[in-house]
Amino acid sequence: MTHDSQAPEDLRTGAGGACERCLRRSWLLALLSARLEYRGREGRLLELLQLSDEQLVQAVGGRRRVELRERLSHFDPDAMSTAPGVAAVCRHDRRYPRALLDTPGPPMLHVAGSLEALCAPTERPVVAIVGSERASDYGREMAASLARGLSASEITVAGTLCDGIAAAAHAGALEAGAPGIAVLGGGVDVAFAARRRRLYEAVRAGGCLVGELPCGMRARRWALRAAERIVAALARLTVVVEAEDRARDLGCARIASALGRSVAAIPGRVTSPLSSGAHTLLREGACLVRGPADVLELLCGQETRAVHTRGDRLAARLRHTLERVGAGLDTPERLAAAGEDLGATLLALAELELLGLLARGDGGRYVPRETLDASQRCGGAIR
Repeated sequence: MTHDSQAPEDLRTGAGGACERCLRRSWLLALLSARLEYRGREGRLLELLQLSDEQLVQAVGGRRRVELRERLSHFDPDAMSTAPGVAAVCRHDRRYPRALLDTPGPPMLHVAGSLEALCAPTERPVVAIVGSERASDYGREMAASLARGLSASEITVAGTLCDGIAAAAHAGALEAGAPGIAVLGGGVDVAFAARRRRLYEAVRAGGCLVGELPCGMRARRWALRAAERIVAALARLTVVVEAEDRARDLGCARIASALGRSVAAIPGRVTSPLSSGAHTLLREGACLVRGPADVLELLCGQETRAVHTRGDRLAARLRHTLERVGAGLDTPERLAAAGEDLGATLLALAELELLGLLARGDGGRYVPRETLDASQRCGGAIR
């Protein structure tokens, strides 16, 4: 990308902590937002976003090119809108997510929440959960269940904050007490519609909201599509839960594939249009996943087991529960009758099932899927 080259004077720190050149890029995108909405349709958008500032003005400026160049030359970083609790981090900052450095992503990000919530989780696996905004009850429940299971295994969930699959995934992560990364198509300080405001506040309080447009900017359709390229670049694996076979629903998966990231999909009813996109991806070679255990197995196949645990041994509390199930206490009721705390036992059983170490048998009984010695080699335990 040509807009990455920096003159020394452009590396001065501006509003929020990012350098002047990167702040100018964010400001320019906001200035050209209406034109990008018109000119940046379909595949053209990503191509435009990789242009330098001057090239972008030339491509979409139209009759206002001279005026836009003049305004760009007099850009004042201190005049950019800011908001309390919003930081800016650019490619020249060590806190900028490493996963984005080698991609055609944005030169800077505005972050609401803690910067650690963005930077620390990206040191361990990030999984994007994406799909249709018009998801069915099945799709929303699958997205929430998947996010709950992955969050319980210390996997960071990322996505946009649109309706449907994305919102359900963030809600599921919150239920597991592990808010993820939400990438927005507007200013991170702009409150959402009432139906999503509580979700917005909850993700901001415990995780982080990320966007490349300045504070105060309302989301536009082009910016939501641009946000998907950030989601795809942050994630090691993109999972499509429910999507129609159209560019709008499969955009994030297509970008992830182009970036060399892994793509997976959850199958649905063959007669449902909402599953047609996922089935197309599966036919093209995407990995089939049925739940958190399959996703963890894929990540383990990418040699990421070690990041799920502090060490090579299964967490002591999970090892204890696995031993007791192997000894015949194979239901929550039997474990509770033996003196185990029911709440802690249910959580441990769920985690062991997500790790693929337990399976459900007849009558709700739990059956070990591996020997205890083999389980010690699994890196999916959390402490």
